Amino acid sequence: MNLEKVIFGFFIVLAATLNFGFFIGDIGRPELHSIYELAAALVVSLIATALKFGDRTQIGAIHLSTSLVADLQLIAAAITWGVAEHITGVGMTVHVTSSVISLSGGALFANVVSVVILIIETVMLRR
Repeated sequence: MNLEKVIFGFFIVLAATLNFGFFIGDIGRPELHSIYELAAALVVSLIATALKFGDRTQIGAIHLSTSLVADLQLIAAAITWGVAEHITGVGMTVHVTSSVISLSGGALFANVVSVVILIIETVMLRR
């Protein structure tokens, strides 16, 4: 068993599951979406992105691009949340919450693509 691949797969799947945990719930109810879960999803997604920089294959490039998309979406969601709470002072209205959750949904889709690519890559490996 290759420990590097285990760690790589662990962070890809953890990023997807944390993002899913944040995403799931009524889009208009901010109390169902924890800021700490969004922060954890962002941190783990950034770690997963860092782990993808060493791969020089075409599949590695696709992994990196999906991870960068997820990072960008999660950063935008966190900024949207922060601006609403601390700069404009409007708080987490239905409109702001739906924007944050929609951005997280885009990141979730990128995470799912990354997991699917990981599964395809694993199935294609020959012993």
